[in-house]
Amino acid sequence: MVWSGGGVLKDRDAGLYLSGVVVSGFGTSSLWLAAGIWVKSLTGSDSLAALTVFAMWAPTLVGPLLGTVADLMPRKPLLIWCNLALAALLAALFAVDSAGRVWIVFGVLFVYGAAGVVQDAAEAALVATAVDARLLADFNGLRMTANEGMKLVAPLAGAGLYTRFGGPAVALLDALTFVLAAGVFALMRVREEKPARQPPGAWLTGTAEGVRRLRDTPAVRPLVLAAALTLLLAGFNGAMSFAVVDRGLGREPAFLGLLSAVQGAGSVATGLLAGPLLRRLPERRFGAAGIALFAVGLALRAVPYDAPVLAGSLAVGLGLPAVLIAAMTAVQREIPPAVLGRTAATAGTVMFAPNAVALALGAGLLTVVPFTAVLPTAGAGALLTALALNAGWRARP
Repeated sequence: MVWSGGGVLKDRDAGLYLSGVVVSGFGTSSLWLAAGIWVKSLTGSDSLAALTVFAMWAPTLVGPLLGTVADLMPRKPLLIWCNLALAALLAALFAVDSAGRVWIVFGVLFVYGAAGVVQDAAEAALVATAVDARLLADFNGLRMTANEGMKLVAPLAGAGLYTRFGGPAVALLDALTFVLAAGVFALMRVREEKPARQPPGAWLTGTAEGVRRLRDTPAVRPLVLAAALTLLLAGFNGAMSFAVVDRGLGREPAFLGLLSAVQGAGSVATGLLAGPLLRRLPERRFGAAGIALFAVGLALRAVPYDAPVLAGSLAVGLGLPAVLIAAMTAVQREIPPAVLGRTAATAGTVMFAPNAVALALGAGLLTVVPFTAVLPTAGAGALLTALALNAGWRARP
């Protein structure tokens, strides 16, 4: 098994893009955990703390509409301005100083998530035109490694920075990373064709085209649906995180930073191995193996001891990225560039919207159902999903 990620890194634009992902990903990973700890500290509510993650994921519900933006304007300038706008937005968090103002946190995180949907769509389309199709799996694996690798240090840094200086310090750090990422993206030498002038109503028409492309591409549809089911269960897992730490292990909320770091280590490993493995395995089989490992991780997180919970977090980190990398690689390979932004955003909505819904439902479930019942049930659902996806691969001619 030969790792060919070096071929990706030799490309100047690909290297710059990955550098931007590392920089902005550090700030994002720092903020998402610190925001939950911030809300938990101000309100004392596990459910409200879990809803901070939901606020960031909620805009994926309108992903096809937001993703169409990425096909209607040049993608490189769009990435630059999105990063600069987010840096300015984070200044609003300096006003949060009491439980009565936590609504500002949720508002900022919602806009943050909406901009992220647009950025992801633009990035998917830009990468598909800039990277050799034979290296797309390696690139997506490296992107996952860069993004998830931030969980090795960023959540701990964010939690530590919050503990020492408070939430505004974390917001400032995140804003600085967005400014730096905008500068890195500006250095890319990507040649883009100017998008064709669109008639009135093109926005809605373009959105429908993304849905149709996803529905009618058999190499893509099963992987995206399996990823959607997996992320639905991952949403319940995410909503249980504070309860796992607080009620299960009897630890302070900041311990979640360690669990996130362990999960990030697993994701780094999968990202590095994804390219070589996808050259040896069909995408469905690779995704199914990852989902099965994710199922084991969910069950382990229900055990009220440090070692099983840490092992479960590692298994989640190893397994969850596999189906996401396989699905996105299939989208970039099979969908024409002119409609790739909206189709990638549609795929993102199908995959990630269930995660947002499950985060909200999971926050409510915490009030009536113990997490020790929710997590094993979610694990059983993930195992069934893995079996179905693998059976579909075997059934293909």
